[in-house]
Amino acid sequence: MSQHANLLFSKIIDENNPQALVKYGITERDLTTDGERATYRFIRDYVEKNGQVPSYATVTAQCPAFIHTPMVSDPYEYLAKQIKQQSAVSQFEAFVNEGELQQLFNEYGEKDMQTFIDVLQKELESIKMNTNIRSKIGRTLDEIKSDFKAEYLKREEGKSSKRWNTPFDQLTKVISGWFSGDVYGIMAESGRGKTYLIGVIVDSLLRQGATVLLKEFEVKEFVFFARLVSIITAVDETFTDELGRKVGIPNKEILSGSLEDIVRDKFIEVIDALDSYYPGKLYFQGKSDKSLTRTLDDLERELLTSAVDVVILDPFYGLTDVYGKNANKTAGGAAEYAATRFEQIIGDNDVVGFYTVQATVEKKQTDEDGERELKIPTRDQVKTSKRLLDIATNLIGFDSVEKQHIAMLGIEKGRNGGEDFRLELTALFDYGVLRELPTGEEAAKQFGF
Repeated sequence: MSQHANLLFSKIIDENNPQALVKYGITERDLTTDGERATYRFIRDYVEKNGQVPSYATVTAQCPAFIHTPMVSDPYEYLAKQIKQQSAVSQFEAFVNEGELQQLFNEYGEKDMQTFIDVLQKELESIKMNTNIRSKIGRTLDEIKSDFKAEYLKREEGKSSKRWNTPFDQLTKVISGWFSGDVYGIMAESGRGKTYLIGVIVDSLLRQGATVLLKEFEVKEFVFFARLVSIITAVDETFTDELGRKVGIPNKEILSGSLEDIVRDKFIEVIDALDSYYPGKLYFQGKSDKSLTRTLDDLERELLTSAVDVVILDPFYGLTDVYGKNANKTAGGAAEYAATRFEQIIGDNDVVGFYTVQATVEKKQTDEDGERELKIPTRDQVKTSKRLLDIATNLIGFDSVEKQHIAMLGIEKGRNGGEDFRLELTALFDYGVLRELPTGEEAAKQFGF
């Protein structure tokens, strides 16, 4: 056992001060030998069970590596800093000697040294943060005011890219848009169009210049982009149907390879220009793709290696982290931990986070004509971890009735208000249409007023 760990444990025992480990952030990870970690665990567990620190005789009997040193006069902060210093050395040596540095260089350095340096800086910053003694618990109002004012002025002038409009004007007015650092959940019953809604959101974000990382765990690349081309051409109002509605290229005809004449020509034109069409950039990972990764560790590394504004997981339970047991071996603990960690990753990287989740199917409700009624699912219909719902700044429910060409979304949870908001939409999924119902003059034109 190192000298400073022995001294710190001796001082804590003599002064019966269990809070010292917490106050100075000493964790098992900071300790470099098995003996130190065993002593740490014994003291911690004893305090949890008995409410006080064990005697030096008890610790000596239970932990052979511990040697008691009476009357330690060194301050706690000094001892903690020395332990953190040794921990930093140990972590850096492991990073270099165990091959992780070489692995990073092999993965990035030979292709892009700037990316390698960025990732290396993040790794070193992580070691620094994990071994730092924090003497401040937060920023004071005096420290905050200038940064807060500067950020507001930047947003006022439109120079901040921390907010993105939603695809729907009325929704944007209610929630003010999608904000970096926040998580947005989308829930719907199976087959009701939540992935189609994701496509519309992606199209909207790319048109605004956002860089989007989309993980489609259940949709293959060709299927997703067939939908996206329909959405692109619908938003651009490329075609008009027999009822005078502005629509896009039929999705089913793309999937079946049966486009003809002018529609086929437009399809080829859109595909040829797809890489330059949007101001934004899309990183796509689809079902069965070799590029598709399924862990939060992978996601965190991807965000460290590429500049991304928005992350979308469709659906959330496509992550392998959601299944199994967590460190405490509690049922459902893995999903709860995955939700919490996803929220932390989104906040730490200052990106917008989206996830979709399936709601359980309820008994169909029909109107007097026998048609199924629109019904936005409630949060009680989501059977995964309730923690997943808690992390959402806004939880958005979605439903559609394809035969009636209608859909509805609503806010089931809003940290900043907007709960019970409902928005009816026109839904012609096969033609790329998911848009707000016309109002005012636009609605009157349809009836010749």
